[in-house]
Amino acid sequence: MRPPGFRARLEHPLDRAHTPYRAIILSAGRGGRLLPLTEHVPKCLLDLGGRSLLVWQLRGLAACGVRDVLVVTGYGSELVELELRQHTPPEMRVRPLFNPFFQVADNLASCWMAREAMNGPCLILNGDTLFEPEVARRLLAADPAQITVTIDRKPAYDDDDMKVSTTGSRLTGIGKKLPAGEVSGESIGFLRFEAEGSKLFVAEIERTMRTPAGPRLWYLSAIHALASAGVDVRIASIEGLQWSELDYPADLVRCRSMATGWSTQEQSGSRTVAGTAN
Repeated sequence: MRPPGFRARLEHPLDRAHTPYRAIILSAGRGGRLLPLTEHVPKCLLDLGGRSLLVWQLRGLAACGVRDVLVVTGYGSELVELELRQHTPPEMRVRPLFNPFFQVADNLASCWMAREAMNGPCLILNGDTLFEPEVARRLLAADPAQITVTIDRKPAYDDDDMKVSTTGSRLTGIGKKLPAGEVSGESIGFLRFEAEGSKLFVAEIERTMRTPAGPRLWYLSAIHALASAGVDVRIASIEGLQWSELDYPADLVRCRSMATGWSTQEQSGSRTVAGTAN
């Protein structure tokens, strides 16, 4: 006799895919807007409800079946590596990769440093994005596309939001300075690449890094270039799910409230929020 829930589990879209994704977390930045809290530790190690942001990310990925992770480090790299040694989920293989250019370059350079790991299906996650596991599940279960960008929508967008323009499910532009009339959402900093999408992305960042401005650009500028060139870049909306960027002091308050709520739910056994690893 099949146990209860057996059919539902088999029919879940993630089980149908059976695609092993390597996750690349871009955690090289210091978080200067959060000083003095980040004077001695990078923002990915700030405490959120009893765990660091980085550990919440690893637990969220592990809860969705991701087993191979590369963390690009920079500021406070020794502390990040110690955190990984102490708190990596047991079923997960995590490797650090130091980006020596973190003080003079933006995150496109971190992607360039990690390009050899983008040799197949992969995920790229900003090091300052806190998310509940259902966000990752929705991204992984999205319809096939060379590149998929996770987005959220809200009534209004500010100058610092990484805005997107779309036509149906196709992404047509991404950046902070898109014309207001074209904005239809914001990127949360979490992307999925199929094998061909990874190849196209690596080629674009290698091309961009050879330009004078390249090292100072965000990696999403390469996604904008690919979408503009006709590459199949799609969106996956995570509206209604919990996530937050950690960039400003107000974000820290929101992230700590969110993570504390998850910890409370976890302790009460009412909901599996971020796996079961310590």
